Amino acid sequence: MSIINNINKAFDHRIRLGIMSILMVNEHADFNRLKELLGVTDGNLASHTKALEKEAYILIEKQFIGKKPNTRYSATPLGKIEFKKHIDALEKLIGK
Repeated sequence: MSIINNINKAFDHRIRLGIMSILMVNEHADFNRLKELLGVTDGNLASHTKALEKEAYILIEKQFIGKKPNTRYSATPLGKIEFKKHIDALEKLIGK
């Protein structure tokens, strides 16, 4: 088996890697928090979260806090498993 078999294309962009890294250590994060931590534009963050949601790696919940819309993200059990496999594969690749 090749050591790159578990490298997951869904995580090959630095923003997606960042989103998943944040969600692995936090139960959830809202849009503004992710945007602030990653230093990305609204559109950039939205497109990458949609891509991860499409793979069922993150859950997107929209709600209102008072009259303000709030979008909250969390890693799904599948997302956590796949991200861990991806990180393990990267570590094997660099011989860690």
